[in-house]
Amino acid sequence: MNSARTLVLFNYDWDRLGFGRWRREFPFDDAGFDLFSFPSNMRLAGFDLQRLVDRLAAQAARRGWQAVTSTHEQFGALAAALLAERLGWPGTPVAAVLACQHKRHARRVLQEIAPDANTGFDLLSSRYGEPVPHDIAYPVFVKPVKAAFSVLARTVRNREELAALVRFSPWERWVIRHLVEPFERIARARLPEAGSAHRMLLEQPVAAPQYNLDGYVFGGELRPLGFVESAMYPDTQAFMRFGYPCALPAAGQAKALDVAVRFLRAVGFTHGLFNLEFFYDADRDRLTVIEFNARMASQFSDLYQRVDGIDLHRFALELAHGRDPALLPRAPSTAGVAASFVYRSFDPAARPPMPTAARARALAERFPDALLFSFAKTAGQIARDFKWLGSYRYGILHLGGRDEADLRARCAAASALLGWPAPCAHADGPVDDPGRQGRGLALAPVPAAAPAIVAMGVAR
Repeated sequence: MNSARTLVLFNYDWDRLGFGRWRREFPFDDAGFDLFSFPSNMRLAGFDLQRLVDRLAAQAARRGWQAVTSTHEQFGALAAALLAERLGWPGTPVAAVLACQHKRHARRVLQEIAPDANTGFDLLSSRYGEPVPHDIAYPVFVKPVKAAFSVLARTVRNREELAALVRFSPWERWVIRHLVEPFERIARARLPEAGSAHRMLLEQPVAAPQYNLDGYVFGGELRPLGFVESAMYPDTQAFMRFGYPCALPAAGQAKALDVAVRFLRAVGFTHGLFNLEFFYDADRDRLTVIEFNARMASQFSDLYQRVDGIDLHRFALELAHGRDPALLPRAPSTAGVAASFVYRSFDPAARPPMPTAARARALAERFPDALLFSFAKTAGQIARDFKWLGSYRYGILHLGGRDEADLRARCAAASALLGWPAPCAHADGPVDDPGRQGRGLALAPVPAAAPAIVAMGVAR
């Protein structure tokens, strides 16, 4: 057992389970609050990242903390970087986290070092509450300069749709301001050239399958872990499932690694887990970056554990203590393929049933490997989800299978036990939306095209 205590920030959902698996080997304490539950989220009022870091730094010696980690995009990753810097612990540099999380600044960096992997972009000239300008070419993809969970990110086809998207009630403006301002205060002091994060970003839409590269940097070297494919509900921009491994062509893998090396080196990312979201058009051999995340994609940790026998949450703990996760032994694989299935409603009036205790027991008995999250929400919360996300996510189910056919059959059977329509039932193939669209999940693995280590100091 590791005698050094670790501080885990904003430890909820997948992280609560993932870090919890290692509590005996890595005793840890939690700090932070849950943005999605009441009354925990009331702490958003008056929240200040620097004050949080100051308070935690003052407690560190007394509590015996010697490391910090977080996979939380909104506040945790930046808070962990600030605290690690303050106390001299291993961590991702603050400047690198800021550069990744400020979406406009990240686009500017990408334009300098890998313009072929960028898409057209510009700031929406109007601010919240102001009339939308008339000189915008549609369709256009819109997203906040600083956000998480795909909030307010979508393709709009005309001025009316854009005006509706950025028309906020006083309560919505209050929430947005308090979500962004903690980041804004740090960025204003540490990355002033990026400009304000209280803005919306316009991007040229891309129509191509969507993927993720997961990996980490240690000692100046990028270590790729794998590629996950993202599939959307047909004719929507809403995630339906994430599958690992996936049939990303070797050329796409090589391009993703090359861009990751160049971008992470440019922003000074020298330590920690990362996730790169990107499109890849195999017909044109064209890769387009969506965004870099300066933290683990915790929803995927369970998928890697099932298929490869590696636990990304354990990797995060090792990195927090300055150790290379490559030295860890692999656990036996329990599945040939694995997926995270996302259950959504596209009807604002629908109220999908939450699993009863009997249904949950039946699922656990028939599928002991299943990992289930259900998200019961009030009518007001559902209405907000539709405004901000365009749908209501009411459940997530993780399963493994021997192969693609077995996984699909298990998903269909598990969904029937839950009383939910199966995400795996949708046909594969491209969809028609001209914006951010994926295709159906292709779960057949392909040989890894990437080396185990990529030296980030090598010129490209």
